[in-house]
Amino acid sequence: MKTLDKIPTGKIERATKLLQTGVKIGGNYVRYYGKKMIDPGLTKDQLNEDNAEDIYDGLKTLKGSALKVAQMLSMEKNLLPKAYVDKFSLSQFSVPPLSAPLVRKTFKKYFGKYPEEIYDTFTSSSINAASIGQVHKATKDGKDLAVKIQYPGVAESIGSDLALVKPIALKMFNVKGKDSDKYFKEVEDKLVEETDYLLELKQSKEITQSCSVLGGLEFPEYYENLSSERIITMDWMYGTHLSEFTKTSFSPELGDKIGQTLWDFYMYQIHVLRKVHADPHPGNFLVSEKGNLIAIDFGCIKEVPDEFYVPYFELAKTEVIENDESFTERMYLLEILNSSDSPKEIVFFKSMFKEMLTLFTAPMNAEEFDFGSDEFWNSIRDLGEKFSKDTEIRKMNGNRGSKHFLYMNRTFFGLFNLLYDLRAKVQVNHFEKYLN
Repeated sequence: MKTLDKIPTGKIERATKLLQTGVKIGGNYVRYYGKKMIDPGLTKDQLNEDNAEDIYDGLKTLKGSALKVAQMLSMEKNLLPKAYVDKFSLSQFSVPPLSAPLVRKTFKKYFGKYPEEIYDTFTSSSINAASIGQVHKATKDGKDLAVKIQYPGVAESIGSDLALVKPIALKMFNVKGKDSDKYFKEVEDKLVEETDYLLELKQSKEITQSCSVLGGLEFPEYYENLSSERIITMDWMYGTHLSEFTKTSFSPELGDKIGQTLWDFYMYQIHVLRKVHADPHPGNFLVSEKGNLIAIDFGCIKEVPDEFYVPYFELAKTEVIENDESFTERMYLLEILNSSDSPKEIVFFKSMFKEMLTLFTAPMNAEEFDFGSDEFWNSIRDLGEKFSKDTEIRKMNGNRGSKHFLYMNRTFFGLFNLLYDLRAKVQVNHFEKYLN
């Protein structure tokens, strides 16, 4: 893959690159509508392919927040056309890396030394390149190490990048008014945290130590003396990326084993630690030769405050969903309904969320759940299509729910998708065996 000798870091440079991407997309639409005049039955498949390609090409050279948002969207398999999901998913671990000279320059800036002055060996070409940083292999004192280096200018450009992405996101999610600011502030705060590698180091050590009681799970060791605010060093973990593993002919028993470990890992974090690894995409997990799950990235950790945790999980209970008074009370507590809603909006959103929650919380209300069930995923797809065609939704304000929904829903959607890829059956309350 071609390497990058420079990343645009200034606001004007980055805005210009996005503007150029916008011009390409405009040209795609002109061509599409020109062809549609000749062939009225023409679908948007090729348009989606072209737009996804152009947007990804623009974002991958910018790296940073804009590419991270694309990565987040790639997990929403039921929200975007397949062309976008396929292309944006490349941002998880397949984007152009920094060139060797730029890596040395970046290392000198962030660590005060060149990599060859710190490690016994250092591979100048990256092993993985993603949205915020890239990983190199190194050795020191007989240990194989993974060294993650943050791209230049990423931390400084978060605010301006999100300001450029905001109009697109507002239109895509039908979010209106000044209340949308709380959602963008939540994303911005989390992205700022993800660029602080000293914070990631602290979070990584805390969560791996707390979750060491769980079976079938492995974590790298982290090295403070070889890390800084923009560089983090950890053990090199040997295994197959989860996305690659799920393409192999693994046995149902192994899929269930890894899926159960993944489920227990998340439930333990949420219900015991009240904080969670909120970036469950396949690039953050490996499968070892022994069939254990390896978690390798803790940059995005979402704390779950009690005032959200309690009504959120109460609303996942069938008896609460079916009790109108209890259901309505928690809808207000979670800011899904608010005092300014009209009677029509209250009726509409209560009905809509009752239908959604009945489906999405089904795993929470079972002793065993089959995430490989096509019936479950077909129901999700059908519900998504139903709401996408509902003209009433477009007339109403999409600002629904506490800011905490953003990363909690992202966590569960990502987790459910990983479990689907594993075709896993899980024992829902199995994690409770680790509570004592």
